[in-house]
Amino acid sequence: MINTIVILEDEQPNAGRLKRLIKTIRPKAEIMAVLDSVGDSVAWFRENPQPDVVMMDIRLADGLSFEIFDKIKLSSPIIFTTAYDEYAVRAFKYNSIDYVLKPVEQEELQVAFEKLESLSEGSNQKSLEGLINFFQQREFRNRFLLPYKDGYKSVLVSDVAYFYSEAKLTRARLHNGTEEIVPQTLEDLEQQLNPKTFFRANRQFIVHIDAIYRIHNYFNGKLKVDIKNDPDTEILVSREKATQLKSWMDF
Repeated sequence: MINTIVILEDEQPNAGRLKRLIKTIRPKAEIMAVLDSVGDSVAWFRENPQPDVVMMDIRLADGLSFEIFDKIKLSSPIIFTTAYDEYAVRAFKYNSIDYVLKPVEQEELQVAFEKLESLSEGSNQKSLEGLINFFQQREFRNRFLLPYKDGYKSVLVSDVAYFYSEAKLTRARLHNGTEEIVPQTLEDLEQQLNPKTFFRANRQFIVHIDAIYRIHNYFNGKLKVDIKNDPDTEILVSREKATQLKSWMDF
C-alpha cells in the first residue's frame, strides 16, 4: 500500500501535474515533499523517514538524480520520470520499479503504482527485461510525407531546424530557410522526435540541436536561443527549463 510519496522534480508545472495525478489515483497518499535539486534531496532524506515510493526526475536543477545515491543510502523504491529515455537501463540499478516518460499520463502512473503494490520476487528482473526490449525497439520519426501539388513529397526530419506553432498550425522551418506545414501538433512531435536531437524550448518552439548558434542569458533567469542563419527568430526558454536546456546541449 502506498501511503507516503516524495517527488523529485525541478519543473513546477511537471511537479504540479504529478501531484494532481497522485491525488486522483491515490487520494489518501501523503506527498511528504517536493524537491527540485540533488542538494535539497540529500538534505531532506538525511533528516526524514524514507517514503513508500520516490517519484524521481533524472535531470534536476543541479545535476542528475543518480548523484543522490552516491551521497546517501536510499532504500525506497523509485519510479523514475523523465523526458530522456537514454537513461532507462541505468535507472534500474537504483531500486527502480518503473520508468515513465514525460509527460506522465494517469494510466501509466496507475500501472506503475500497481506494479509496486504487487511487487513479488523476480518482478524487478522481469520489468527490466521488458523495458530493455521496449527501448531497443523504439523508433523515432525520420521523415514527413506532405501534400505537394497533385501528389506528395518527402521531408526529412534531419532537414528541420525547428518546429513552431502559429495560428493553430504547426510549421517546420528547414535549415535552407524554407518552411513546410505539418499536420502534427507540437505535443505530437514531442513524442515522435528523438529527444537527443530535438528540445521543446517552450509552448511555441521545438528546436534541433544543430540549429542552435548561441545561447544568451536573459531576464529573470531565462535563456535566449539564437538560430543559425535566422536572426529574426527569438526563442526564449523559461528559468525552469534553462538548466535542462544547458544539460541537453552539454550531453
